Amino acid sequence: MEKFTLELLFQIIGIGSASGLIYKDNSLLIIGDNSGFLYEYHMDSLNLKRHPLLENSTENTLKKDKADFEAITHFGDSLYVLGSGSTEKRNKMIQLNSSDKKVIATNDIADLYAVMQNFGEIKPEDFNIEGAIYTGESWFLLNRGNGSSNKNVLFTIEGKNLTNDFTILSNAYKLPKIKGVRSSFTDAVLVDNSIYFLATAEDTESTYDDGEVLGSLIGRINLKTMKIDFTQKISSTHKFEGLTLYTNSKEKIEFLLCEDKDTEVLETDIYKLTLDLK
Repeated sequence: MEKFTLELLFQIIGIGSASGLIYKDNSLLIIGDNSGFLYEYHMDSLNLKRHPLLENSTENTLKKDKADFEAITHFGDSLYVLGSGSTEKRNKMIQLNSSDKKVIATNDIADLYAVMQNFGEIKPEDFNIEGAIYTGESWFLLNRGNGSSNKNVLFTIEGKNLTNDFTILSNAYKLPKIKGVRSSFTDAVLVDNSIYFLATAEDTESTYDDGEVLGSLIGRINLKTMKIDFTQKISSTHKFEGLTLYTNSKEKIEFLLCEDKDTEVLETDIYKLTLDLK
């Protein structure tokens, strides 16, 4: 799969450091890793709403204090927003009602993250969850291997809950290099029986400190074999951190992407990526 087009669709003023998004009913739900809000953007009216995820939510939260919301997913009537787990302050999972965007529950999943680190043989300083998918039965969580050990791991988690009744499987991946630097997972979405994922190459060996952005790629994992069946570089300059399905047909599949520019400027660019399936 080599034919693709990437185009800037529009810009949203009022959101910074976008790290995840969901497209539904011509609206976008967006999180930012510096922010304590869930943003709701109506593409027809251009109206932007903010829904607090935390008490005393702020934008452009200091790096040492931020909850680092990097992953968002949904199933049924609920939305789920997850912290990256890269520090002790980043272990929250927020469940919201998908209709009114009110917080239903706030859970500390530090124990889950600790078990994942142990099971996936990931050092705490290399742990960084950046993508989440929930099917109602299974959770798929993606660790971004931008630490020194380059541990890109897809975790499959099943059970009654994520606090004390779950089982874990893990699959590790060696992703392609961009400009000599190994790329690492930044988001994923389930489409039919495949997981489409984004990965970015950033010139840093830290899950905490940002580095020079070297580009991004898209790839696909077959859920039956858990093997990557294609990757395609889509940019040499962008750090794409959010992926959501836009349209899907036999001829093509379209995604919407958001970019984390690692600045305090409250502007977010939304891109459309089209993959030719013919």
